Amino acid sequence: MKKILKSDQIREVDAYTIKNEPIASVDLMERAAMTITRQIVERFPLKTQVKIFVGPGNNGGDGLAVARQLFDAGYFPTVYLLKISSKLSPDGEINLERIKKIESLQVYELDNEKVFPKIDRNDIVVDALFGSGLSRKLEGLPASLVQHMNQSGADIVAIDIPSGLFGEDNGANDRNSIIKATYTFTFQMPKLSFFFHENESFVGQWEVMDIGLMQEAIDKIDSGYFMLARESIASKIMQRGKFSHKGTYGHALLIAGSYGKIGAAVLSAKACLRTGCGLVTIHVPKVGYKIIQTALPEAMISIDWSDIIFTDVPDIERYSCVGIGPGIGIKQNTKRALLNLFERVESPMIIDADALNILGEHKEWIQKIPANSILTPHPKEFERIVGQSTDDYDRNRKQIKFAVENNIILVLKGAHTSIALPDGTCYFNTTGNPGMATAGSGDVLTGMILSLVAQGYHPAEAAKIGVYLHGLAGDLAAKQTGQEAMIASDIIEKTGNAYLTLKQI
Repeated sequence: MKKILKSDQIREVDAYTIKNEPIASVDLMERAAMTITRQIVERFPLKTQVKIFVGPGNNGGDGLAVARQLFDAGYFPTVYLLKISSKLSPDGEINLERIKKIESLQVYELDNEKVFPKIDRNDIVVDALFGSGLSRKLEGLPASLVQHMNQSGADIVAIDIPSGLFGEDNGANDRNSIIKATYTFTFQMPKLSFFFHENESFVGQWEVMDIGLMQEAIDKIDSGYFMLARESIASKIMQRGKFSHKGTYGHALLIAGSYGKIGAAVLSAKACLRTGCGLVTIHVPKVGYKIIQTALPEAMISIDWSDIIFTDVPDIERYSCVGIGPGIGIKQNTKRALLNLFERVESPMIIDADALNILGEHKEWIQKIPANSILTPHPKEFERIVGQSTDDYDRNRKQIKFAVENNIILVLKGAHTSIALPDGTCYFNTTGNPGMATAGSGDVLTGMILSLVAQGYHPAEAAKIGVYLHGLAGDLAAKQTGQEAMIASDIIEKTGNAYLTLKQI
């Protein structure tokens, strides 16, 4: 897994690298700038008008270095220096002096709004005003310049972080004074704020640029935040033994479906089987019997006493793991049966969908959930259980707190699904796409995680692998069908290809 560090921690890694590589800070700046320059060269033709806006700090120094490198590559960029200080950072001064030696490379000072340049929609704007060291919201001339850049309609390339955006909490920030980047090329690792929905319009498409910061420095710093990485996920996949059999890979019990919602049970159970579980039994009301037998002959069935809803708990002794929620509804008898289930199950469970909605009505039952159980809410379900949040950052803090206080694993679904563990750590997913915003996608994830826990994976590892695998299968499906045409069944069908992709590492 890859760490996500806070802004001040990244500066510590910078300093350590400069001291121990060793490398001069201006040379590290040059190396970082070159990663940005390469991205611009790859994306935009030589004839493009590039306008680079630089500030007084090291982010501005990066921009000045990019300007010189682009000139060397055959571009003719124009530099605009925001004049809010009598001097630049030491490395910024060095790069400014280097630029002054190039007669064809123009640098204009911006000390008032009247001298702001015209920006054409076809220009490329490079934002090098303020970096991750920014500690207060933008006001005055800097805020006006940011708004001028945003209003241009031009593509904006942000260096490391969009100017005005904080690396973590933006709850008190002025959202009208933050660069709205088309691309953000960030150094070494993403900022925490990149993973939150409310910042999407500022960050745009982001990519991590490896600038060679020393890994031993990163390893020494404690962080509660990580991002799921393909290599780490691949290394955790269990290898199947030659003499193994279906009993080797667990027996999952899935309690799902009600009248009109048996499809949720089918999707979740099929995903459970496709993810590698040896045996799957689905507990459904009587109305689901023929449907399950026809749609999923590989599964076994446990029949509820009720014709239409979940009302009774089957014998759970022979199952490796129990999952509940997809399509069960929230009828009174179902609520009683869910409470009965919580009182009987002692090992970690997977709890999703309507089971979560019931918990939202009966929060006192949360203490009955077995330790290390996995809850998989979408934001609305999360809100019903934990309460409202001011923004995604606040929601994430509440997610972690809830996981720690209740000794459970909370998987909060979204574009970067986050996984909070009982030890207070949080993991963000890096796979998946908007095509997965389709009915049944969450049911598929439930089945996948249930499968992994039933197979013997520790619940924390099952949550991480399941979320990553789910997103990867969705990415593979999108390549075949396109995002708009994707349905949940496509994710299931690409699960095998997702496993094969991981094994290629």
